[in-house]
Amino acid sequence: MHSTATTTGTTASPAGRSPARWLLAVLLAAACAAPAGARDDDRWQRLDAFLQDTTGPGRFPGAVAVVQHQGRVVFHGHRGHADSAGTRPLREDSIFRIYSMTKPVTSVAVLMLMEEGRLSLDDPLSRYLPAFADRQVVVGGDPAHPRLAPSPRAITLRHLLTHTSGLAADPAAHPVASGLLDAAGVDDATSLQDVAARLANVPLADAPGTHFHYEGSNTELLARVVEVVSGQPFARFLQQRILDPLAMHDTGFEVPVAQRGRVVELPTSGDGGRLRLADTASARTPGVRLKGYDSGAGGLYSTAADYLRFAHMLLDGGRGNGRQLLSRKTIDLMMADQLGGFAPAVASQGPGEGFGLGGYVVTEPAARGRLGSAGQFGWSGAASTYFTIDRSEQLVAILMLQYLPAGDRPLASPSTRFYNLVYQAIP
Repeated sequence: MHSTATTTGTTASPAGRSPARWLLAVLLAAACAAPAGARDDDRWQRLDAFLQDTTGPGRFPGAVAVVQHQGRVVFHGHRGHADSAGTRPLREDSIFRIYSMTKPVTSVAVLMLMEEGRLSLDDPLSRYLPAFADRQVVVGGDPAHPRLAPSPRAITLRHLLTHTSGLAADPAAHPVASGLLDAAGVDDATSLQDVAARLANVPLADAPGTHFHYEGSNTELLARVVEVVSGQPFARFLQQRILDPLAMHDTGFEVPVAQRGRVVELPTSGDGGRLRLADTASARTPGVRLKGYDSGAGGLYSTAADYLRFAHMLLDGGRGNGRQLLSRKTIDLMMADQLGGFAPAVASQGPGEGFGLGGYVVTEPAARGRLGSAGQFGWSGAASTYFTIDRSEQLVAILMLQYLPAGDRPLASPSTRFYNLVYQAIP
């Protein structure tokens, strides 16, 4: 096992163990036996140096990285601090706001219900949320006086999973539809039922199945469908069906008060690029809900160890912690590019990438411009958290930081460097 140098000292973890020993025990339980020693240690040292270089004054306050390869945790390390002032050493069990890394968890919830025969991907959304029948598409006008036309097809659950429903928050390309979506005030909702009610009358920017628009409202509606089909609050479904079975005890929509000291500060960039506290409720009061409802699009807190348990389950054909959560064939479906199946094919957000059911799928590594494999699956979170799963290499890589990009001099994303360093190190 290669373990990087640490700046955290002996800060106690929840069970009174040092954070390094605590994470080691968790990772070993999640990912089988550890290797006797690191292979190509000098190459892993480059990743250690990357963590050191990425964190510090004027950079990201702290970082946690975990890499699992062929069933073994070959790298885990942490650097820096949990606050930009440098007063709280970062812990390996520090808790991060993972925002959009919640989306793959929501996708798994939907796929579980699919496996039980309780829904199908090509079911119309209106089967579960009747208010979404007879959708309309913006064809002109302005937000005060939009011109609308009937949608040629219904929104399906597959459209929501692939962000091709026609909902769009893109003021430049779709000013009218984006303005009407913004006016719905989804962020002010107090429940997923309220979210659905606010979205029910929002017209679409495009006909479903014709364009990829990354928009969290798609996933919020999926979370509401889970509630309707299961008869349970979304948070309870996740707890009983995913989080508890995988022993993800530090993952949830809010952090217990007794554990909030482990939550990492959330900075952003102010004038001149200087870091300042972000203007969000969870930045001001770490551990409180990121939204006023169980946000399937971006509401979870988690740790590197917990998210490794989730990612390892996906890597291992749906099996994690001795439980089969999804079938291997369902994982195949989740990690297959869905956009090429539309007629005509729908382009994703970048070269070399398609989109599966809840995350990107690498279609052409060379076009993407970073090391990786065709079929690689993953996503990121708005506050600088990243993960990828590469089944051909039997690889999971997770990088956790906390920073909301903003201002005229935002910190550059470290993801390309991180993934390149991971891939150059594996044999």
